This record gives sequence, C-alpha cells and structure tokens, in this order.
Amino acid sequence: MKKDDLELVRGSGNVYRDFGRPNAGLEQARAVTAAKIIRIIDERKLSMRDAEKLTGVPYSEFSRIRNTQLGRFTLDRMIAILGKLDEDIEVSVTFRARKRRVSAGPRAVSSKAPRGIGGRREIRRARKA
Repeated sequence: MKKDDLELVRGSGNVYRDFGRPNAGLEQARAVTAAKIIRIIDERKLSMRDAEKLTGVPYSEFSRIRNTQLGRFTLDRMIAILGKLDEDIEVSVTFRARKRRVSAGPRAVSSKAPRGIGGRREIRRARKA
C-alpha cells in the first residue's frame, strides 16, 4: 500500500465510537473521569496508599484506574471516588440523535496516531481503487 492510497480522516473526538464500540459514550465518560482522578492524584503527589487513606477506596482500585482497567467500574462509582477526593462534581447529560455514517470500506489506524484518554485520533481509510 502506497502513501497515496490513504486518505486522512479526522476522529470524532470519541475514539471508542471511531472504532465502533457499542457503548462508546459510556466508555468515553469513564475514560474522561479516570483521567480526572489520575490528574488529581498526580497534582497532589499522592501514592496509591495515600489515596486509599484519604478516600477509603482500596489502593488496588486506584491502581486499576491508573492502568485504565476500567471494565469493573461503573460511571457512578468513579464519580463517587472523585467526590471522596474532595472534588465538587457537576454532571450534565445531553441527548441528541445519532448521525448515521455510511461505511466507506476497511480502515487502518496510523501507528503515529496520538494516544491518550479522551484524545483525538486520526484514522486513515484506504481509498477505493
């Protein structure tokens, strides 16, 4: 495959949706919440044990959050952890109709796409010959 055979397509802002995950909105919300928890712990220079003492949440849970093993966490549980870290929390939910996309063929992910929680990724799509 040559460079000229690829088309650059901007991500939607939700990497889970871009990869067709069924609960993309929920996974994105958990990822953003986890990033906030990690940021607070880092800013306060807390160890996992210190965070446990402060919140009563087992240190292993903070370790899972830091390692983005979020499958065990519900969104409300993660929001409760934020609350225990003495953060004021405001949650806003908006509903809107989904835009239906027509699939344009197979996709390949650029190996140089930025990685991170909630970040945008660029996706390269093969052009039809």
